Amino acid sequence: MKLKYFIFSLTLLTFFFSGCQDRAFEKNIKQELLIDLTKLKNEIILLQEKIAADSSQKEVLEQFKKTRLQYKRIEWAIEYFVPETARFMNGPALDEMELEENKFFVPNGFQVIEEHIYPEYDFKNKKEIIRELDILLSNTKQVETTFGAITISDDYVLDALQQNVHRILTLGITGFDSPILNSSIPEARQSLSVIPELLLIIQPNSKILDDVKQIAAKAKEYCDSNPNFNTFNRVVFITEYLNPLSQKLNLFQKEEKIPAVERNRPLKATAATLFDENAFDVNGFVASNEYRYSDEKAILGEKLFYDKSLSKDGNRSCASCHNPEIAFTDGLKTNVSLKGKNLNRNTPTLTYASFQNAQFWDMRQLDLEKQSVDVIENKDEMHGSLVAIHSKISSDREYIQLFQKAYPKSDKTEAWQIQNAISSYVRSLNSFDSRFDSYMRGNKNSINAEEIQGMNLFMGKAKCATCHFTPLFNGTVPPNFAKTEHEVVGTPEDASGKRLSEDRGRYIFNQLPQLKGAFKTPTLRNVAVTAPYMHNGAFATLEEVVEFYDLGGGTGLGLSVENQTLPTDKLNLTAAEKKALVAFMKTLTDKRYN
Repeated sequence: MKLKYFIFSLTLLTFFFSGCQDRAFEKNIKQELLIDLTKLKNEIILLQEKIAADSSQKEVLEQFKKTRLQYKRIEWAIEYFVPETARFMNGPALDEMELEENKFFVPNGFQVIEEHIYPEYDFKNKKEIIRELDILLSNTKQVETTFGAITISDDYVLDALQQNVHRILTLGITGFDSPILNSSIPEARQSLSVIPELLLIIQPNSKILDDVKQIAAKAKEYCDSNPNFNTFNRVVFITEYLNPLSQKLNLFQKEEKIPAVERNRPLKATAATLFDENAFDVNGFVASNEYRYSDEKAILGEKLFYDKSLSKDGNRSCASCHNPEIAFTDGLKTNVSLKGKNLNRNTPTLTYASFQNAQFWDMRQLDLEKQSVDVIENKDEMHGSLVAIHSKISSDREYIQLFQKAYPKSDKTEAWQIQNAISSYVRSLNSFDSRFDSYMRGNKNSINAEEIQGMNLFMGKAKCATCHFTPLFNGTVPPNFAKTEHEVVGTPEDASGKRLSEDRGRYIFNQLPQLKGAFKTPTLRNVAVTAPYMHNGAFATLEEVVEFYDLGGGTGLGLSVENQTLPTDKLNLTAAEKKALVAFMKTLTDKRYN
């Protein structure tokens, strides 16, 4: 009996310690992240040592690339869990604005270092580069501390991985975060490689995991076979690898019953790809829940939109300047005031305006509700009064019925509802049914070879997509789509290019020197029917616009634009490439405008 008891006890102890050992070595996502962060710190230190030792540019560049590749392994988590720090690790080499406090922060991180070491490496900048690397190392340690303290649950991991696929598509392969070195393709490969590793940790027995492994492996092979930034076929990469991978991640989440992360953003957490018909939510930028979209509100808003009594003299409605036949623009270089005087700015399209968190060219209003009342009460545009409009509508039987349907919980018509109804109509003007959309959803006959070439140029060599982000093609930054950007491109007064536009743009309301001549990056959806172009209507055709950017913006024209954010070097597009680029932009036209 004693022998049997001893053998049983020994077996139990062996099982217990074996189980503990298994658990001790069991892979954990947080542990993997902390290991990768340690590796990143080591790579940064090695880069510092090469700089300090006056190593050759070739050696420095090789180490810089290795360091960036290590960062790309954990970018999915850094961008998701600590975005404020991520901005100063791999954000654009441009000042970060805090407009509420009227101040700015100088940029730090990989893109700043990249400018120091490529294409020219000046050894005189050694101290500055080492200082930048110290900041990068400090930020990495800060991320390490954060990761050690937070809970990293499966739902957040899946959401972060899905966003990272979107990041690769919209920012990675476009060169957004490697604007000079153009190391985007090997970095995209690295970012993708980590996805199956993480899913294996979450659920090693998943039926979907093998599919994910296969797609990721083929995507890596494609990157290896096509490393050249300018010739890389992004259309193939997106449709054959990134979209299928995004769909598989979505399916993995459903199969494993991992809940979607709830968030109030334009891009729905449940979207399988960026190009799904209902991927975007028009409520992403509403100010509060009572402003949320409904069809009943849009119907009311449409009536208000065409009602000329909203203007002081009863001769102008919203539709007077936003003609629905030409994608809610007016076809004029700039509109005219009620007294017939030319205004300073071009009338922008209202289509897809709901997917921006700043309205007007100068971005002075943050939402469509404030935008609508700004126009109605502007003395040059409509010169109306919201108080007077509210008083009139409150006694109109037809309007009362429409308001009751739109706002059934409200006992009476309120002024804010007028703004919200008009804005709701504007929020309805997003079709996502262009030939481009059809192609991205699988209809390979909707776009021809020249247009496909144009899309590859748009997202690659021509660098259009580094400001007009896919798939909204405006300045709302993916993959969170939470912030809309401005640019300083040096727009001339007219197509002659002889004088810089005198319009100060955002600087009028926020007097920071970086904002002189800064304007919102508008959507290029329906751009074929919204001529003329730029904030002042300077260019009559898309061909003129492409030529302007090919030359390097205002600086390329020989104008003095000290704070230009657009790269000033020439794109060197051929005549055929320019033609293809214009052809692609024409595929962004919604069905109703064709």
